[in-house]
Amino acid sequence: MVDNILKNHEEISVLDAQNHIHPWHSMGVEDPNYMVVRRANGIFMYDDAGKEYIDGPGGMWSTQIGYGRQEMADAISKQVLNLPFNNPWSSTSKPSALLAAKLSAEAPGDLNNVFFTTGGSTAVDTAIRFAWFYNNVLGRPEKKGIIARHKGYHGSTFLSSSVSGKERDKSFMDLGNGRVHFLSNVNPFLRPDGMDVATWCDQRIEEFESMVLNVGPDRVAVFIAEPVLASGGVIIPPEGYHARCLEICKKYDIIYISDEVVTAFGRLGEFFASKNVFGIEPDIITVAKGITSGYVPLGGVLISDRLMNDIRSEDNKNILFSNGFTYSAHPVSCAAALKNIEIMEREELFAHVKAITPHFQKRLQDLRRCKIVGDVRGIGLLGCVEGIVSSEINEQKQLIIDREFGMRIDEKCENKGLIVRPLINMCVLSPPLIIQPDEIDQMFDILEESLDEVAAEML
Repeated sequence: MVDNILKNHEEISVLDAQNHIHPWHSMGVEDPNYMVVRRANGIFMYDDAGKEYIDGPGGMWSTQIGYGRQEMADAISKQVLNLPFNNPWSSTSKPSALLAAKLSAEAPGDLNNVFFTTGGSTAVDTAIRFAWFYNNVLGRPEKKGIIARHKGYHGSTFLSSSVSGKERDKSFMDLGNGRVHFLSNVNPFLRPDGMDVATWCDQRIEEFESMVLNVGPDRVAVFIAEPVLASGGVIIPPEGYHARCLEICKKYDIIYISDEVVTAFGRLGEFFASKNVFGIEPDIITVAKGITSGYVPLGGVLISDRLMNDIRSEDNKNILFSNGFTYSAHPVSCAAALKNIEIMEREELFAHVKAITPHFQKRLQDLRRCKIVGDVRGIGLLGCVEGIVSSEINEQKQLIIDREFGMRIDEKCENKGLIVRPLINMCVLSPPLIIQPDEIDQMFDILEESLDEVAAEML
């Protein structure tokens, strides 16, 4: 039996290595040596020895209001004592009803119908299942194709991972790709020398419409896209790209799913980014992460009135959308989300993000001077630094070099008190929204120093 009180870092690490399978767990036999995090407060995390680290990735793009909020603990505790669970099949709760109403009020267009899930992956699953269900009810069982994007990431369940386009995540994993068609990388950084961004955008749009026509408009149900391809490396499509994609979707009766799991709840200074940042009113929006600032799990799907009204009728009263989870609309998670949103609005965090974004983005762009940096990309409080050590013809050799770069940056930043999230040869940043200018400087000073050190070692 494991003792309730563990004495030290080493003991925890041994138990973790023996028994705990982490996400993206290596099948190697080396000691993974995960950081043992004891506590967190504000934008900082503290290890077993009490060392302080800036949480550069903001948990997993999620820690909007920062750590250690007594209000969140009180709201969660109060709900646990009052109503810790209700059966979502046959009852509802005050927190879930209030949260659904709040999301509907803030959402663009007519997205007034909210289905709660357990996280981002199950939100994407639900959105796609609804699109298929919708076409079945309308008597169009052949209209099931999905168009997604290379470098997009939408989750880790079977269906959400099948529509994700990060090729290195697919090794040794079976996926349901029979209905999924991937567009090429939309990253403007990849455009040929001499090509302007507008032309690059034109080509990506032409590719999208050509794919629809090749697959057949009567066979394409869904286009799914992150406004910013976060885990793909904070890839920001060219200006106007999303609006033009939406036009194609409307032209061919394709449901547009905007995956806002990362970009909603203030990350770009808005409640939702789809309309206020990128100028679109999608048919469906998926959310998670920042909805509770990571304090408890929750996801959601916002569905337009148009889609619901197309299939809602007296004749269809016996047709059920047979999709749901034991923890759908969990009252504790919904209570946490309501308190999280209350805090963000009361403290005017969206305005704060807009105010500090120029400084964050300037410090990010200044990293271009580092010899080992190939590109930097960012928007709002999202940033990515892409390292280029060499250009190997052999893909496996290049992957080894790229991973070495990421590992060294990660280690050096951690030693200096900064947690970054290495994605092979990229480092991504999405700090808590409460971060202050001097803390932004501290974060980028560490990253810049670490990049210079790695450049001296690897170039």
